[in-house]
Amino acid sequence: MSRSADRSAQASMLSAAVWSVLAEQGLERLTVRAVAAAAGCTTGLVMHRFPNRRALLLHARRLLHETTRERVSALEEAAPGPREALRAVLLQGMALDERNRQEALVWMGFLAAAVTDPELIEEHRRNNAAWRARVSRLIGDAAPDWPADRVASAALALISMTEGMAAYAAADPEAYPPSAQMSMVDAALAAFSLSH
Repeated sequence: MSRSADRSAQASMLSAAVWSVLAEQGLERLTVRAVAAAAGCTTGLVMHRFPNRRALLLHARRLLHETTRERVSALEEAAPGPREALRAVLLQGMALDERNRQEALVWMGFLAAAVTDPELIEEHRRNNAAWRARVSRLIGDAAPDWPADRVASAALALISMTEGMAAYAAADPEAYPPSAQMSMVDAALAAFSLSH
């Protein structure tokens, strides 16, 4: 294996370990030592790539943003129309399965850490702005006659509702099963006259 392929494999292994620690053990246990244990490697290898906890958190948040961006782009492309695309994109952010549940937990952990850290909160704001822009564009496509302020209001309401539900469902999946989450999204879209 070439040196660059080896570095790429190490990066993937460490990314998976960072993700695993955040999702399974929580923010308070995200340390270089915990990531090394999850990856089955030395702390020196982890510190070579992530010199501190902030670097671990930034990496997890960027990985989450990139993973989500790729997934929603694919969902948009596959949707037969703008309303179906909007629904699919909103649903992918819910805690409907274990992958999405872990993503919600990682997102919550990052947000908790970001509140008091200027660099982390800037990363959150940048990614959040991109998410709001995407959802606003999808709503605008689904309701082309709506004025900009109505689009913005609907986007804010739908994002707040789906992210809040994802957080609740990630923490208590039995109380908020996938069927309830999907019904909530469909009811909200119908209330906004955005159903397909």
